Amino acid sequence: MNSNEEQSRAAIAEQASEWFVANDEKLLDAREASALAAWFKASPINIEEFFGVSAVARDLKHARTDPRYSLDAILARARAEDDGSVQRLWPRETRTVRGRPIASWLPAAVATAACALLGVGLLLRWNPRTTERAEAPEGIAALHFETRHGEQLTQRLADNSVLHLNTDSAVSIRYNKGERLVTLRSGQATFVVAHEATRTFRVHAGPADVTDLGTKFDVRLDEGSTVITVLEGRVSVSPSSSGQNGSLRPVELKANQQVHVAEGTWPATPVSVDAERVTAWLHRQIVFQNEPLEQVAAEYNRYTAKPIEIATPALRTLRISGVFATDDTDAFIAFLRSLQGVRVEVTATAIRVSKD
Repeated sequence: MNSNEEQSRAAIAEQASEWFVANDEKLLDAREASALAAWFKASPINIEEFFGVSAVARDLKHARTDPRYSLDAILARARAEDDGSVQRLWPRETRTVRGRPIASWLPAAVATAACALLGVGLLLRWNPRTTERAEAPEGIAALHFETRHGEQLTQRLADNSVLHLNTDSAVSIRYNKGERLVTLRSGQATFVVAHEATRTFRVHAGPADVTDLGTKFDVRLDEGSTVITVLEGRVSVSPSSSGQNGSLRPVELKANQQVHVAEGTWPATPVSVDAERVTAWLHRQIVFQNEPLEQVAAEYNRYTAKPIEIATPALRTLRISGVFATDDTDAFIAFLRSLQGVRVEVTATAIRVSKD
């Protein structure tokens, strides 16, 4: 399993834990039960992780009264074992589920999940006192997704929206009855939003808040500024509720439009751009059209293990064009070496570009 798969699996396990806690603390309302059902249907891995969390919770409850799992017993067993092996608390469940083809256990798992959700619905209808007493929760704990340098992540969310996360990026996501709120904490993300008539989808990113109006859009955070680009549909961009003057009018964007929001300024109108070019990173590419080498190098450095350093100041304004793969540094180095008067030296720590 590669690092992206491990990170995706860890994110699913975290979602499973939060769904389990939300369901364990109080009865889910109809909307939450529907969202959980959709989450189960999105992937068999979701069901597997949920069952794993349930098994852990069950075993921990047993451990509180079982003398085999007392602290003294565990310490004594640890001292006696010198092979360093670790045994999971739920070996039977994971071995049974993960060792069989999906087709053999998925129908039973879905049926079990459906029965659980049906039971929730019947309890809500059958016991009116419980329904009156149980207020709809403000939302389960926030989900967090992040990528390291050079990594990218695609994640389907509980509402069937899709999150694409670029290199060195982090988001937090929190759902409640009236809103789906995403906070972009660093980096860049593209959102493909599943429409919901009763819940808005809003992204808070630095000095700007972006409200979805049925769309696919990209948000990038730089130091003190935010760039919003629309690929499909429309968005409304307004000043951050925690930052700029609330009297400023929102700016509405449609496909192939972009705004750049910096601290202390507000764009009057959007500008036209090639949105596919802006989001070429979704295909692990970067695209430049007659742009200075300094800007190209800065963009490439978002992905490379060795940073590109321009040793000769005069080369910073050298204009170049091309389509480059973010994970093929050798091809980009070869391109630079093909330029007249340019010398490229690759050291252990950097890629130095200077005049020949």
